[in-house]
Amino acid sequence: MNEIYLDNSATTMTCEEAAQTACRMMTLCYGNPSSLHSKGHEAAIELEKARASCAGLLGCEKEEIFFTSGGTESNNTAVFGAARALKRRGNKIITTAFEHSSVGEAVQQLEKDGFEVICLKPDQKGRFSPEELREVIDDKTILVSIMYVNNETGAIQPIECVRRIIERAKAPALFHVDAVQAFGKLPVKPKKWGIDLLSASSHKIHGPKGAGLLYVRKGARILPLHFGGEQEQKLRPGTEPVALLCAMGEAIRQLPDLSQELTQMQTLNRFCREQLAGIENVHINSDLDCLPYILNFSVEGIRSETMLHYLAEKGIYVSSGSACARGKKSHVLAAMGLSPARIDSAVRVSFSRYNTLSDVEELVKEIKNANNTLARSRQK
Repeated sequence: MNEIYLDNSATTMTCEEAAQTACRMMTLCYGNPSSLHSKGHEAAIELEKARASCAGLLGCEKEEIFFTSGGTESNNTAVFGAARALKRRGNKIITTAFEHSSVGEAVQQLEKDGFEVICLKPDQKGRFSPEELREVIDDKTILVSIMYVNNETGAIQPIECVRRIIERAKAPALFHVDAVQAFGKLPVKPKKWGIDLLSASSHKIHGPKGAGLLYVRKGARILPLHFGGEQEQKLRPGTEPVALLCAMGEAIRQLPDLSQELTQMQTLNRFCREQLAGIENVHINSDLDCLPYILNFSVEGIRSETMLHYLAEKGIYVSSGSACARGKKSHVLAAMGLSPARIDSAVRVSFSRYNTLSDVEELVKEIKNANNTLARSRQK
């Protein structure tokens, strides 16, 4: 049975070049980069090469890149670090109702600690309204945290306007962007867009798990969550996982031209939409202008978990939403106002450069079979 992997928003297969880099760093260049001897210096040089690759993709300075264990740690560091650093200047935090849980649950905790949290609602396309942000922001707002690409629907947020809104409101707010699903797929321009803090992760771009970054604009101040070392300018102390971070740097260097890969994803996404359109009870939840790497749809009448297990038995791997949610109902689709029936039957397909049109054909064929077979089972 052939394996068809269409859950790339949860994680990607590590590319061969990145895996080889990790192996080399673990077996040959294994020194502690903080050590003063030559073996440590060798590892430190490789680590800085990885930092330079990250900075190059973001168009920023190396000193603005802080390594973390991944998107969740980066998001937590940004949210808690900003709130605690600026709490004397205000207590309002603005985010959205469709953030990843590593932002959503972080601000819920801050709300328990006495901060005022406002969650912007999405429209039917899954995007926040800049007008609503203008209405709620004020001079007591200390953090605005908005993801660039939604991890369940692929909705691309209009983050380019946020900095202007913050400035016009004369708010002291830092602007944080969860760019985990956009990094390496869309141009990300923190300098141009006035972003202060930005999170990204290795395992979404064919690098290994356990590696990520937090961009911190030079001059922006946040407080650390951890203590006990000089690493990462004391913002994220502890011995860096050099092998994983260098593999992330290699994965960045192996990224194809973004525009060419985006065209490939558009072809896969469009073909999948066309094929699904002919299946009874199928509803597309991702708007046409969402990131084409992600396609969310519902096969109404068949629960997501049932469909996922059915497809997995055929060697096809998809998800019902964020892997971190572990099967819980989607708060993203609920915020968009979708019916319980569509939420309960939602499926997320997410593509990578290793997917083909034949993968989509096989997926659609099995969804048709499931729709017929499982529907007959229900009627019995």
